[in-house]
Amino acid sequence: MKLHKIDHVGVIVNDLSAAKAFFLDFGLEVAGEWESEGTWMGEIAGLNDGKTACVGMRTPGGETWIELIQFLSPTDEKGMQQPFANSHGNRQHIAFAVEDIEAIVAKLKEKGKGVFSEIRQYEDQYKLCFCRGPEGIILELAEQIK
Repeated sequence: MKLHKIDHVGVIVNDLSAAKAFFLDFGLEVAGEWESEGTWMGEIAGLNDGKTACVGMRTPGGETWIELIQFLSPTDEKGMQQPFANSHGNRQHIAFAVEDIEAIVAKLKEKGKGVFSEIRQYEDQYKLCFCRGPEGIILELAEQIK
């Protein structure tokens, strides 16, 4: 057995257009858009009569995708639940290697996006900052110190 790489990370969203716009503005590019439904959806996702709209996004020239997925049916009856930083289970964040973390954080603050930590230096290796994108998606920004 051999693992090659992480292919993509799926993120379930309620407003696909807003999530797509956020990540386009953040600097990602659309790698593909599609819808899935029918028997195949029931078999792969375990949801009868499932229908999704999806947008695959990646860093320019990157191989790994973020797959933004909106379930058109069935809908989530509970709605979005904001996890705490110490929540067990499926509490994730997406980490991006960036250049000029200060400029990115300033742009996010200017647009009113939730930056919930100041830029901090980790030893002599990285500058780090956490922020929140649409629908509570947590992003980690990491600039390697050269």
